[in-house]
Amino acid sequence: MAQPLKIAVLGAECTGKSSLVAKLQAHWQARGAQVVVVHEVLRIWCDEHGRTPLAHEQKAIAQAQAGLAESAPDADYLITDTSPLMTAIYSDVLFQDPSLYPFALSHQRIYQQTLVAGLDLPWQADGIQRDGPAMRERIDARLREVLQRQGVGFSMVYGHGPQRLAGALAVLEPGASTMPQARSNWRWLCDKCSDADCEHRLFSDLQATAMR
Repeated sequence: MAQPLKIAVLGAECTGKSSLVAKLQAHWQARGAQVVVVHEVLRIWCDEHGRTPLAHEQKAIAQAQAGLAESAPDADYLITDTSPLMTAIYSDVLFQDPSLYPFALSHQRIYQQTLVAGLDLPWQADGIQRDGPAMRERIDARLREVLQRQGVGFSMVYGHGPQRLAGALAVLEPGASTMPQARSNWRWLCDKCSDADCEHRLFSDLQATAMR
């Protein structure tokens, strides 16, 4: 079997990462492909402990997330619902601890594609893992800043329902999609903006361009 296409789906809280991963899995499995999904270790950890992790517990979560991806069985596609880089981002923003970046960035290089879910979905509360819209914007901004500064290629994904899946497939299967292909390492109309309305307008502009 050929080497799998390895895809990391990243993003701040409440950006539809898990839903997108499930839809990608269903899309390829319906076509007879073998798909392995690596679920978010942090969510499992929080469910088991009934709380969010403390600063000294972040490293073990990042290592566990990486370990699951690196030991995954052979398949046509490997999709990870987040990666250690998100743990490093949260450790930096919440605990002012940047020590996980070297490990997380080294691991990130194993993925051929990194998708970042945009902020165009409305924020919704979902238990102890959700910190609010303001934190979502901070995490989103830091994530894109780190990816750009470190030269890690990534593509933004927008849209509601089928549009979000179509946007991801425009990146992952560019020859088979009529949606505009998202740009890797693109810069925003305003570099420091992570406003959902602004992102929604940008996505709408891309759709309008594709329909001309």
